[in-house]
Amino acid sequence: METRARYILVGLFILASLLCGFGFVYWLNTIGGLGARAAYRVRFENSVSGLRSGAAVLFNGVRVGEVTRLQLSREDPSWVFVTIEVDRDTPIRADSAARIQVQGLLGSPALSLQGGSSASPLLSSLSGEPPVLVAEPLAGLDLSQAAAQALARFDKLLADNSDTLHDTIANIDTFAAALSRNSGRIDGILAGLEKMTGGASKSAEPTFDLTAPQVTIALRRKILKQLVVAEPTTLIANDTQKILVKGDGGAAKFMEDGQWADSIPKLFQARIVQSFENSNAFPSVARQSEGLDSDVQLLVDVREFQLSLASPAKAEVEFVAKLVAKGGRIIGSKVFHAETPVEATTAQAAARALDEGFQRSVAELVGWTAQQL
Repeated sequence: METRARYILVGLFILASLLCGFGFVYWLNTIGGLGARAAYRVRFENSVSGLRSGAAVLFNGVRVGEVTRLQLSREDPSWVFVTIEVDRDTPIRADSAARIQVQGLLGSPALSLQGGSSASPLLSSLSGEPPVLVAEPLAGLDLSQAAAQALARFDKLLADNSDTLHDTIANIDTFAAALSRNSGRIDGILAGLEKMTGGASKSAEPTFDLTAPQVTIALRRKILKQLVVAEPTTLIANDTQKILVKGDGGAAKFMEDGQWADSIPKLFQARIVQSFENSNAFPSVARQSEGLDSDVQLLVDVREFQLSLASPAKAEVEFVAKLVAKGGRIIGSKVFHAETPVEATTAQAAARALDEGFQRSVAELVGWTAQQL
């Protein structure tokens, strides 16, 4: 009985070993990587330095097979055919790209495939031989080889165009010498352009501001309308920070020894809003840029804001104001004008006289607006 029991145990052990063997073979052919494979040939038209049999084949970064053979071409000595075996489900298409990829800084080279277009057909062969995928001409070069070829082409380009480059450098040298000889004139031209465009340095110029007048208004009833002041419009000569001067013949120029704190339209708008607020007669006054809903809009067009040298010299301030209700109906319109004598033709005297004229005309504007509303 004991002998028979040992035979049974040996038989069970042999049976278990056979089952394990069959299981291992099944694993290799399915999950383990020895399943159905498809063979392809990749043609490189340059060096494939470092690539060896057994190197990994990657498709979009995923390992799908190995390199099985490297073979030189008899048709063209520069061609190298690389045979690969990959998983049959790998979607290698006619426009898939192949190149040599080094894995890591010091890793071994691998053959890398990139997907291609979904509209392109899958790569196949009708002759029974493995399908051939043609790599780009420089796909097999590493960085050092590609850099060497680029430098060689650049050197050839310089050699072919040496005469043209020599003439160009000579022309640049001639132009630089001409600039050096005429540097004083160029500085004068640039200074004139800065004065004409108002782009000269403003740090040394005194800056002047306008004053919002204090207006006291006696009203029979409280103003309930919300007033919005739009940014004034004006001619381009007044859309600047410069103080404008008009001569006897009407020629205009800018003073060089002073400027306003902001452009004239923005300065007008800020001080007009402040003047309405100083009167305490208007419960709500705002700029148009603040985006508030308005019952009435005040539109101002600046016509004159300059120093006139026509005898006698005076500062002239003139603007037209319009009150516009919702729907575009004009409630009222009026021209405001003020002239102030000027003691001297300096920027400080001109700014003082213009500020005085501005205060008188804006005080009149506040009173007129209150009567209209």
